[in-house]
Amino acid sequence: MYHEQHGAPAVAPLAGFTVGVTAARRADELGALLQRRGAAVLHAPALRIVPLADDGELLAATKELIDNPPDVVVATTAIGFRGWVEAADGWGFGEELLACLRGVELLARGPKVKGAIRAAGLTEEWSPTSESMAEVLDRLLDEGVADRRVALQLHGEPLPGFVEALRAGGAEVVVVPVYRWMPPEDLAPLDRLLDATAGRSLDAVTFTSAPAAASLFSRAEDRGMLPELLDALAHDVLPACVGPVTALPLQAVGLDTVQPDRFRLGPLVQLLCVELPSRARTLPVAGRRIEIRGHAVLVDGEVRPVPPAGMSLLNTLARRPGWVVSRADLLRALPGAGRDEHAVETAMARLRSALGVPNLIQTVVKRGYRLALDPAVDTKYADA
Repeated sequence: MYHEQHGAPAVAPLAGFTVGVTAARRADELGALLQRRGAAVLHAPALRIVPLADDGELLAATKELIDNPPDVVVATTAIGFRGWVEAADGWGFGEELLACLRGVELLARGPKVKGAIRAAGLTEEWSPTSESMAEVLDRLLDEGVADRRVALQLHGEPLPGFVEALRAGGAEVVVVPVYRWMPPEDLAPLDRLLDATAGRSLDAVTFTSAPAAASLFSRAEDRGMLPELLDALAHDVLPACVGPVTALPLQAVGLDTVQPDRFRLGPLVQLLCVELPSRARTLPVAGRRIEIRGHAVLVDGEVRPVPPAGMSLLNTLARRPGWVVSRADLLRALPGAGRDEHAVETAMARLRSALGVPNLIQTVVKRGYRLALDPAVDTKYADA
């Protein structure tokens, strides 16, 4: 019979988990959503967004479209569309650009872009219900793009395969690069996130743009740690993407990701609230229910923060619950502990204190330690 916490407040779904945030834009919003649900957050922008208002490339593309209007304009992001109109205003071409856009087939990738289009006094002709660029591409190809000029407002890097598919269908494509992604000026936070991921001290890493994922991998490669980063993301640290386009760089290196049904920050956080607790190890120990999370343990639903050394010991014991683990094996699990088995005793004492229930872990004289797995479960393991 487990002890019940009558009247205890419900545990926050992400309590005890640490989540990495790679976003540059809206990082504060994502971090606040995660923290509100109990997570510890490690933020490291994997890139920075540089506006191209002074860039000749954007100016040239804008002039070309005004002088030779396209048949179709695809607006992909609200911030990018607004930035384009604002830049044109700054150059004195604002009204001419809007007049050009009024006379073309204007497609919006999703509701936020529709809002930006309407705020500029324009009306979109169509927008996909899925907010998917794949659906936009399908519509264009179904309509036929041979000998048509298609302008594509980009936000950062080109969309993989989109331009190529249009050109293969016979379209002339004009790209409108409103913003450019660049590596962050300060690489120290990104390096800390990489080290934390490779060291398995994060439970999940969130990605809200494909360029951020590509930038993370590029920095890992520069530091010679790409294989260990990919290994961590493949086995121990959950990569969570806001949508399928964001996931493309991860899929390209063979990583599976989780994605919400709706490509928004709120659903991304809700997905983590389901995924991370479902991956936590839960065991009946000494008449109590313990759930082992990233940097904390739930003991009968009460959050008990545990220091890193203690979590290393507990995870090692939990791999073979109920079995005796020698001090030598536990010493190997302790990061930087050297050869002194006294370090195990010290870390074990701190772990028991953090758990608040001393009899969860039993000392087996001259042999080591074991989780005090409940008898019924213990028997099952013994018979296996």
